Amino acid sequence: MTAALMLAAGGCGEGEADRGQGAAVRPVTIALDFQPNAVHAGIYATLRERLDRRRALKLTLRAPSASTDSLKLLTTGRADLSVVDIHDLGLARERGQDIVGVGAIVQRPLAAVIARDPVRRPRDLEGRRVGVTGLPSDDAVLRAVVEADGGDFAKLRRTTIGFSAVPALVAKKVDAVVTFWNAEGVALRQRGVRTREFRVDDFGAPRYPELVLVTKRATMRRNAPLVRDTVAALAAGTRSTLERPEASVRDIVRASGGDGPLVRDQLEAVAPALRPPLRLDRTQLAGWARFDARFGILRRAPDVERAFPSYE
Repeated sequence: MTAALMLAAGGCGEGEADRGQGAAVRPVTIALDFQPNAVHAGIYATLRERLDRRRALKLTLRAPSASTDSLKLLTTGRADLSVVDIHDLGLARERGQDIVGVGAIVQRPLAAVIARDPVRRPRDLEGRRVGVTGLPSDDAVLRAVVEADGGDFAKLRRTTIGFSAVPALVAKKVDAVVTFWNAEGVALRQRGVRTREFRVDDFGAPRYPELVLVTKRATMRRNAPLVRDTVAALAAGTRSTLERPEASVRDIVRASGGDGPLVRDQLEAVAPALRPPLRLDRTQLAGWARFDARFGILRRAPDVERAFPSYE
């Protein structure tokens, strides 16, 4: 990683003087990838502690009604930056949309294959029913996990269940699901369902940031300081979350109307993946590019330098 990129993505030191003193406040809107949950804790901490104002920013959040809305809000000019799944960033670029990544919300894949007994290892899924959402990345995750354990992907019985992984597994409609270990995985444990969790970066995938902060290249070129200061503010908010997680649990419960104990457990589960806050790692990004091409999510490996340019 270049020194410029590390500085831009990692934010500035805690001792730096506030940029917001005496400066005109700049509005910035961020579209979330989903309804507020534990992975967004650092973003909400930025608002609660007014860390945006320290950099002369006024942050507004928009929660989408569907996971694809964050990109739509960005491309139609209703958001300046968006949180998106890294695979969706790659797909958008293949469609010709000049969207670029500027920070990592989490530092590892969140996808996993979660199975009930008697499945003890991924290759035990041969001949069994596995629930998928229908997203192209699900088959890639499932194939990577099963093949890494020596199993035959063609022998799995895949069935589309949408985003109902928890009820489908609880009701035993499927033997396993492709879902997120930090969210549904935690919810299943809370409900007392005995499962085994096969995280994709433990079975066939490299370590890469599942969720990334993106913007339009035109925005980055026109207003790089706005992008840089937003990333730095969010990095500070994420550090606050890691230091004071209970305050962030309250933030997410208020924003989502969710269950406090569940949010607390989900934040505890995902917290290690929030370090280092917002940092982009070129080696990991190159691994993601190869993985998405190898498993058919993308037609070819994207150019990481184009998809994640420095903005210093």
